Amino acid sequence: MVFQDQYIYVSTDSQEIKEVVESSGLEVPFLRPAELATDTSSSEDALKHAITEAVQNGLLFDAVVLLQPTSPFRNEEHIQEAIKQFEQHSDSLLLSVTEAKENPYYTLMEEDNQGFLQKSKEATFTRRQDCPSVWNVNGSIYIFPKKEFIEGGFDTLSKRKFVMNALASIDLDSPSDWTIAESLLKAGISVY
Repeated sequence: MVFQDQYIYVSTDSQEIKEVVESSGLEVPFLRPAELATDTSSSEDALKHAITEAVQNGLLFDAVVLLQPTSPFRNEEHIQEAIKQFEQHSDSLLLSVTEAKENPYYTLMEEDNQGFLQKSKEATFTRRQDCPSVWNVNGSIYIFPKKEFIEGGFDTLSKRKFVMNALASIDLDSPSDWTIAESLLKAGISVY
């Protein structure tokens, strides 16, 4: 699979965002239905809607690159490297990740019915460094085959990782995330 023709669509329910995006030269050929733009709406449903709309508008494509707007330090290099990696295994979902600090074999605990904590994943490791690496999905880049996604969603796809460093993986999910991102920018700290 080669990314020859590339289309950029922005999916939003906001007329204001639509106008700003279109003023920058990008397309917003449809508005997302209100029921797909709530705090409880799933990304999968919004994606399926956007893909269906794109196909109905006559676009032919085999793969989708999802770039969520909450990843301020993702850059063009990350995207191009992820696309190259995806092209080697275009039948899988490529997820951007960062190596997790917490590890279910060693530091993550869960509470049992009596209120006692126990390891969330049983193992006999005596040092954290000996545990298998685990990965946090950072929400920055998702690349996947259109047909397989439409047929079964993310859960049915095999998954591969695209590794990004911790600073480039900052995801704006809370006010503190926003403060950290602004502080890094003001301090001129390179996150790449």
